[in-house]
Amino acid sequence: MRRKLGNTGIEVSEVGFGAWQLGNTREDGSTGEKAVELVHKAIDLGCNLFDTAPNYALGKSEEILGKALKNKREDVVINSKFGHSPEDKIDFNPDLIRDSVAGSLKRLQTDYLDSLLLHNPPFEALEGKTEHFDILAELKSEGKIKAYGASVDTSKEIFALLNNTDAQVIEIMFNIFHQEPKKAFAEASKKGVGLIVKVPLDSGWLTGKYDSSSSFTGIRERWSEAEITRRSKLVDGVRKIKDEDTSMVHEAISFILSYPEISTVIPGVRNTEQLSHNLAARSLRLDDSKLKDYEKLYNDKIKDNPLNW
Repeated sequence: MRRKLGNTGIEVSEVGFGAWQLGNTREDGSTGEKAVELVHKAIDLGCNLFDTAPNYALGKSEEILGKALKNKREDVVINSKFGHSPEDKIDFNPDLIRDSVAGSLKRLQTDYLDSLLLHNPPFEALEGKTEHFDILAELKSEGKIKAYGASVDTSKEIFALLNNTDAQVIEIMFNIFHQEPKKAFAEASKKGVGLIVKVPLDSGWLTGKYDSSSSFTGIRERWSEAEITRRSKLVDGVRKIKDEDTSMVHEAISFILSYPEISTVIPGVRNTEQLSHNLAARSLRLDDSKLKDYEKLYNDKIKDNPLNW
């Protein structure tokens, strides 16, 4: 089942493929031929949206997608980003956009991107006070990209984009534990802007695999002991709301897909088992009573004291 990506004319699978882990040996991501096979399996199962960025696995994510998709390009939608380089450096100088896009196109073995997003840029760019969106518009007119926007985390950032730019696609952080961006949904829908949801499983917490005794490496080392304890209690709160025979992953994804303003959700993918489980959440929706229960959980336990991502 597919949804419209706003007014872009692009249709995307309800559950896409978050390619941050693709080729990422530090985060136990799939590599080599297994990674290519994983992408092909996703297409076979009906997934058509692949979300990547130049810095994902230091460029390897785009390279693997390029190898896997070069003979399937017209069947898929590729979303990449600008601002974080393959060398893992952050630089939003607008003069670098064209070179960044050229690098992405080369790694992806394609001559266009379906969507290009500024990757959590400075707020002034979201306010339209820089040259970024002028250059993006030029790239669109040249056929290098079909649509553009930004990847952001808060409703303030979403509203800035909606009110000051011609962004057509916005990638947002939204999940059971991070509902704050929801206040901008109606305006995004009104303006025909497609919404892609990142971090749908709260970096693994909404899979149910972590608890108060869990320890972390890599990027997940950022959580303090107090934050781990707090998240563990919140996971217990989710378990009390969801049906016993429903997996945490399906509950988390169906929560997001229950909002019609959302175009697609992009959970990360490490292996075929995880991929199949993610995609099985397509067409799942929560009833209004459960949505209200999760809104209450957020309002009572998180809203006034947001979690550190």
